[in-house]
Amino acid sequence: MIRPFRIVAFSPHFGLAWQFGSQTVRSALVMVGATVLPTLAPGISVRAMNERPVSGKWLEELHEGLVIHHVIRRTITEADNVGFTTMTMNPAWLHLDADYCENETEFGQPLVNSLLTLSLVVGISVHETTLGTTVANLGFEETVFPAPLFHGDTIRVETEVLKRRASQSRLGQGVVTFEHRAYNQRDLLVCRSVRNALMLAKPADA
Repeated sequence: MIRPFRIVAFSPHFGLAWQFGSQTVRSALVMVGATVLPTLAPGISVRAMNERPVSGKWLEELHEGLVIHHVIRRTITEADNVGFTTMTMNPAWLHLDADYCENETEFGQPLVNSLLTLSLVVGISVHETTLGTTVANLGFEETVFPAPLFHGDTIRVETEVLKRRASQSRLGQGVVTFEHRAYNQRDLLVCRSVRNALMLAKPADA
């Protein structure tokens, strides 16, 4: 016997959320004649999807030429650089050996790991671009570091939408090409990265 249920949320990307008494579960669908029955995943409990706010932009809001100046800025510390570099198993003296950097390089001090820079640039952009509105990061077309970053430098980031297209194979989704640009406290460009993200279209109830 099937217990009574009601639909509490629907998304073409995530399926249906069903309410059985006080329990909410997410499920696939089984069609029986004109009746829709849930195929339950035992033990999986989810919130109704309209309860979680998002700050990212939907596909329709990311028009070509849009430039977003991100609110968050970040000062990069020695702890950030050493922690990231050692965590990722990178033994480069340029990031870890202050004596080497001071006496044997043109920089005179350790460089911030460029992958830490890239991670921060993308991370800073997430709040106002893709938080809650993306399916996946598809990849990077180009990333350059025109100037070095050092401990104590502060970066700010801006993002421009270069291209947008609807997906032909995934209903309600599309591909957006972002260009992220990061500047230090002297307004010197220190990173530029072009990447593609698979984005969600705006739900009907959003």
